[in-house]
Amino acid sequence: MKRSDLVADTAITLLAERGMRGLTHRAVDEAAGLPPGSTSNLARTRAALLELTLSRLTELEQRALAGAYTAEAADLARLPELMAQALHIQLTDRRRTLARYELALEATRRPELRRIYDEAGRRFRDPAVAMLAAIGSPDPVAHARNLVAFGEGLMFDAIAGAGSVPTREELRDALRDLLAGMLRSG
Repeated sequence: MKRSDLVADTAITLLAERGMRGLTHRAVDEAAGLPPGSTSNLARTRAALLELTLSRLTELEQRALAGAYTAEAADLARLPELMAQALHIQLTDRRRTLARYELALEATRRPELRRIYDEAGRRFRDPAVAMLAAIGSPDPVAHARNLVAFGEGLMFDAIAGAGSVPTREELRDALRDLLAGMLRSG
């Protein structure tokens, strides 16, 4: 594993376990078993550490969601299952999702992080627009925004709210209903 990945993965875990205040260069070195100063050599400032962490988090989430953005996803019959699988991965990896929430809140106060966060969001929304256009959405941009909001709402409810983690089958059924409604709206 590359040192930058080790540092970022450790930072993700620290964000999930301790929150934004618990993420320091020293804490990353200790938790990763690295010599003191290793994280500072890689990411000199806190902003650089946050950017490295957000970039790695985006990479990991893109891998988790890759199946939902395949050519098979353009097949409406397969799409709910593929999306349910991707959402379930996000829901069951609380560590990544909690870290993303921490970074999202921090991005509201740091314009440099906001730019990176917004760009990361486009990496998920743009393929959703293309996929929804391919299955016949009359308004793929609005429907992609709604689809992402649906997923984000489920994740927040299950992880930070009072809800429980839905099963893949429950997610599939909910996504099937949501997509059917979008396609009927045209």
